[in-house]
Amino acid sequence: MKTYEDVIKECKLIFESKNQDYGTSWRVMRLSSLTDQIMIKIRRVQILQTIEDEQQVADSIESDLFGVINYSIIALIQMRCSDNTPINLRKEESIKLFDDVVADLVNLFKKKNHDYGDSWRFLRQTSIVDLILMKVFRLINIETNKGKLIASENVDAIYQDIINYAIFALILSDENKS
Repeated sequence: MKTYEDVIKECKLIFESKNQDYGTSWRVMRLSSLTDQIMIKIRRVQILQTIEDEQQVADSIESDLFGVINYSIIALIQMRCSDNTPINLRKEESIKLFDDVVADLVNLFKKKNHDYGDSWRFLRQTSIVDLILMKVFRLINIETNKGKLIASENVDAIYQDIINYAIFALILSDENKS
């Protein structure tokens, strides 16, 4: 059975492997581009959950959920970088940034899990995907409004929620396979 920590470890392995292949080319991406990548991944998951015939592309729902998590982590890393942060980061630097974001995520998860318990376990995976998609549309709206917020949570909180929901979806998917 997958746990929160297992999913995070797998995300880190994917991040490290892609870092080995591509370096930190993701540093050129604006937040809006990262949000669009998350949109593509989560919208595909939603479509796959609703189509009746077989999917045409072999990538699994799980691989798209891992993509959602890692693109969201990259967005949070980008938010921590300044204009002076180089595009080509050393491997150790990018891993440290990843680990820093993950440490904040784990802390948030523990706090929310304390207050909400395992309430997310009562959700259907389809509902979790819909919640992620709603959060992505919120990001798009905030980006369209050039970041001006009146009564909304901060952008970083939305990315964190997306990550946590995607982790929950992966855990539930693994449990449903058992």
